[in-house]
Amino acid sequence: MDNPSDLVCDFVNSYDVEGGTDDIPTPAALTAWLGKRELIGPGDTAGDDDLALAVDLRETLRAALRANHDGHARDGDGREPGLPRLFTELPLRVALTAGGPVLEPVAAGVPGGLARIAAAVMGAHAAGMWPRLKVCTESTCQWAFVDSSKNRSRSWCSMRVCGNRTKTRAYRARRQTETGPRHL
Repeated sequence: MDNPSDLVCDFVNSYDVEGGTDDIPTPAALTAWLGKRELIGPGDTAGDDDLALAVDLRETLRAALRANHDGHARDGDGREPGLPRLFTELPLRVALTAGGPVLEPVAAGVPGGLARIAAAVMGAHAAGMWPRLKVCTESTCQWAFVDSSKNRSRSWCSMRVCGNRTKTRAYRARRQTETGPRHL
């Protein structure tokens, strides 16, 4: 993927919270997922530790994208919680290329593939897109998306589905309060 924001969203969305489906439930599935996106070589294979690191990275990214709605879940110094710890496990280095400097993984194989996702996070930051990466505020959804609204205020992955659910629940709660038992 050429767009780092798309890679980050694709990775976070490898677990569908609403459906409870996981595209990377096993080391073999992680190998296939990374291979399909050309983040690892054809001979690379994932192990249980790689899978645990991938799930940790995915859920830490989901939490960081959730914090992009209001910024309240940041560390005291403004950093995304958990990402600095994970980035030490996925080291990157600066490489000078004909196209300019790029971040590339220090490690090879599956850890290198996961480090490429960490590099995509940095790429999204560098492109100014990081604050626009969010997860749906509908608690049953949590789907990652790029907020393309002018004022960066989008809350749901889809107004038709998740926005409608949230607004319908709020309406019903108001109606319940209005029509609740009356005491004379």
